[in-house]
Amino acid sequence: MHVLVTGGCGYIGTNLTKELLDQGHQVTVFDIMWFGNTLAPHKNLKVVQGDIREAEKVPMQGVDVVMHLANVANDPCGELDSKLAWEVNALASMLLIERAIKHKVKQFIYASSGSVYGLKDEAQVTEDLDLVPISDYNKTKMISERVFLSYQRDIILQCLRPATVCGFSPRMRLDVSVNMMTSQALTKKRMTVFGGNQTRPNIHMKDMIGAYMHFLQLGSEATGIFNAGFENISILDIAKMVAKHVPAEIVVTESNDPRSYRLNSDKLLATGFKRRYGVEDAIKELIIAYQAGAFKEEDNCYNIRTMKKLYGN
Repeated sequence: MHVLVTGGCGYIGTNLTKELLDQGHQVTVFDIMWFGNTLAPHKNLKVVQGDIREAEKVPMQGVDVVMHLANVANDPCGELDSKLAWEVNALASMLLIERAIKHKVKQFIYASSGSVYGLKDEAQVTEDLDLVPISDYNKTKMISERVFLSYQRDIILQCLRPATVCGFSPRMRLDVSVNMMTSQALTKKRMTVFGGNQTRPNIHMKDMIGAYMHFLQLGSEATGIFNAGFENISILDIAKMVAKHVPAEIVVTESNDPRSYRLNSDKLLATGFKRRYGVEDAIKELIIAYQAGAFKEEDNCYNIRTMKKLYGN
């Protein structure tokens, strides 16, 4: 199949693109490259630098499936430039799916976010609960989902609501909890935990990639919205897990981020998907990668630092 990956140079997109190529697919990546491009050349890979807000420049000719990952990611980046976040995450997404349908693309897979639920007291957060997003980033994801669902009669559609992804990528991110804690322990021998009692769901990078590939294979057999997250762990417990592998001091401070929720992914598992990795696997993987010099502490590993350089005042 010919798969278009928007955001294919990103943290998840880079690994997803490699897996698609390894599975024999033809891949076109469309990415603005705010964080560069670490993709290795491949005979079945075409990389196009561009802005998805210019929908007419997104190459759709001959594309079978769109995997839409491009977005202004996380709350701080959304707050830095709200207009940019809405233009990229919501408006451009609408234009993208309309262009896909016009070019007779068969399937559209969207990377939403588990954060669309906002604050939840329920022991298990399932797909049928109300969405109460509390940030611009969360709201753009919710609105995009609703826009996409309005087109589901015209295209095979899957919207995934991932937990916080952890694990190594050539385009590394150190501003997500497991990666951040592990990096702090390795580089500073000290982890700073903001609050600590908030429970957050997590998913290993390889399982996240596996979920995208799973829906690519299923096609029209399973459509709609699916949570993707398996380990609901407090931030403090993540730090303690890291400390088992990298001796480091844990410093707990106050937090102004009250989000706490537990994703239930039974609906995803019911489609036949099998979870294979966990947070501890990611920690071990990151330690090995760091010791091998595969990543280091630098601004490019933090979305907000890079975005401030590009769009900050």
